[in-house]
Amino acid sequence: MTMVDTGRLRTHVQRIGPRGGPTAVLVHGLLTDSLASHYFTLGPTFAAAGLDVVMYDLRGHGRSERTAGGYTLDDGVDDLTALLDRLALTGRPVHLVGNSYGGTIAFGYATRHPERVASLSLVESEPATAAWAVKLGGILERVVGELAHRESDTLDWIAAHRGHHTARLAKGAARLARETTLGRDIPASRVLTERQIRSVRCPVLALYGGDSDLAALAPWLAGLLPDCRTVVIPGHEHSVLVEAAEVVGRHVLALIRESDGSAVR
Repeated sequence: MTMVDTGRLRTHVQRIGPRGGPTAVLVHGLLTDSLASHYFTLGPTFAAAGLDVVMYDLRGHGRSERTAGGYTLDDGVDDLTALLDRLALTGRPVHLVGNSYGGTIAFGYATRHPERVASLSLVESEPATAAWAVKLGGILERVVGELAHRESDTLDWIAAHRGHHTARLAKGAARLARETTLGRDIPASRVLTERQIRSVRCPVLALYGGDSDLAALAPWLAGLLPDCRTVVIPGHEHSVLVEAAEVVGRHVLALIRESDGSAVR
């Protein structure tokens, strides 16, 4: 385990693969997620392909510092910026890969630091729009409400229907929601204008599960961005990263290889 003090946050980081070549930065999703979702899926494959792979726990998640506040989307982008600065990953653009909310952070980073992004891969994710904020607000309100008022019953149901490991993750998510401002901060985040979304010029891959409601975003995103390809994987929902890691990894590596050529195996 490596803890990195970025000046903003004590951040848990795992870094694997050879140094000095192309770097892939993997950003995970909200609440029950952590860098482990990448460590046991894409991380080792990318390292074996010759990438310098950086995975980290978001603020309040996994083993990173749990602050009481500071959970807006801009905070997430600032945390990522500070981490890459601290790791001295500023001389060469990085490949950002974000799952769910992690992709929203990665997209926000690309709008603010376009010169530092070589490619952007979004897995079951979308840019921060007004519709996104409303949707996330509803989801977080429901989750926080269930866990705050019926935590014991909810966790018992999760254990019985989803297993004890998922119940442990949900318990951690309940604590995060209860002890921080995350549930209020994220829906109140500053969202992107259409002009800001269109400003992302690097190659973008948007990958969705065929049974996910987010799959409907694929044509919209492809129509907005100048260099965007979309992939829909049939038979999967929001957990496509874990359920179809090999397929996801193959498509993301193909995008990275096009950007860095023979530098990636």
